[in-house]
Amino acid sequence: MLMKHLRRLLLLLSCLPWLTHAAPPNLLLIIADDCTYRDLGVYGGQAKTPHLERLAGEGMKFTRCFQAAPMCSPTRHCLYTGLYPVKSGAYPNHTMAYDWVKSIAHYLQDAGYTTHLSGKTHINPKSVFPFQYSGDNNPDPAAFDAVLKGSAQSGKPFLFIAASNEPHSPWNKGDPSQYPPASLKLPPVLVDSPDTRADFAKYLAEITFFDSQVGELVGLLDRSPLRDNTLVIVLSEQGNSFPFAKWTCYDVGLASGCITRWPGKVKAGSVSDALIEYVDVTPTFLEAAGVARPAILNGRSFVPVLTGAATAHKTHVFGLQTTRGIINGSDHYGIRSVRDTRYRYIHNLTPEVKFQNAATKEPTFKTWEKMAAAGDANAQRLVHDYQHRPAEELFDCEADPWNRTNLATDPKFAAQLASLRAQLDGWMKQQGDAGQATEMKALERMPKNSKSDETPTKKAKQKAGQ
Repeated sequence: MLMKHLRRLLLLLSCLPWLTHAAPPNLLLIIADDCTYRDLGVYGGQAKTPHLERLAGEGMKFTRCFQAAPMCSPTRHCLYTGLYPVKSGAYPNHTMAYDWVKSIAHYLQDAGYTTHLSGKTHINPKSVFPFQYSGDNNPDPAAFDAVLKGSAQSGKPFLFIAASNEPHSPWNKGDPSQYPPASLKLPPVLVDSPDTRADFAKYLAEITFFDSQVGELVGLLDRSPLRDNTLVIVLSEQGNSFPFAKWTCYDVGLASGCITRWPGKVKAGSVSDALIEYVDVTPTFLEAAGVARPAILNGRSFVPVLTGAATAHKTHVFGLQTTRGIINGSDHYGIRSVRDTRYRYIHNLTPEVKFQNAATKEPTFKTWEKMAAAGDANAQRLVHDYQHRPAEELFDCEADPWNRTNLATDPKFAAQLASLRAQLDGWMKQQGDAGQATEMKALERMPKNSKSDETPTKKAKQKAGQ
């Protein structure tokens, strides 16, 4: 009888996680570049993504993941720091964080992790991001293989960020023959022209190339003894570089695919509609690693969603865009946005300014302009709407996922407009975002224009909500 009670006691103790000493999980983050999540096969798109589909079958797929800026550099700063762009100082493109900012590399190194970034960087200064770097503009599988072997031998956990450059233009990787242009279904925000179709085919091929990168990296992990103690997150980054995606705060510009796998923690084949943001990834990794969340972070861990302890995460997600300082951008065109589970509100700070960026200088957009001038009604509408916006826009993202019908002046949606406008105003104040005044200082946050790192004073930090 005594032995029977002892066995029961031992079994009970083994079920108490705070009394066990499980090894901290390894962390693998894989990031695409300029990829509209709706184009991924795993999200119902036309690009073949067998490796992502397999990963989703082994883990959880998020349907409402968003980043805070639809451009490469501020997106990555936000992702690695857990801070929104204005707070960290990294809000234009080709930007830099304030030198007081800490990143996931600092936090995890203090907890005994090795921290690696392989592939595309686009972050500054290096003192804020003290990763071990490898690869050129794409992740190096050999470097990941070495990290896996080193961690297995030493028992030291790792963070490995594999930052792909695909499917960022030029679209010159993959096999476009898999996607005959004439057979493609173009999104409703693209003008149907031969060069649009040819470009879209090459873009889809490069998504499939990215999927092969995911397959190679996850394959290395699956063949290692560390598979079952590794949390994997794959993100598709902001929308593609066609009009109405990247460089905009429309839903497709700020939305991202997010697929996770964590054996024994995340239910295989699960799907979550929880609102999450890139700013939440750093605190999520920290909670998974058993590291306390620093109070300064804007993001919150979504580990409870991953483990099934919660089905919801946030009520609102936020985004911003500035054209100041970007390639072929308007001298200034600031955009701020907030979204709840259904509606997206956009505030264009200077609607009188013509909206321009690299997309409007592309040959394909020039074709659209020629078609518009020749009387093509769809081309006329899209060319105009891309470059000329009202001060306020409101979209029903369920009924209108491509954000083409502006409801801001419809009295039936006055309550949603007022509520989201108030949410956005509150977020901007909390972040120290002065709107147009902040936009005009964007060049100061780009290393090529900076005379110093311009560390803000203590008073300025406090004003920014630190």
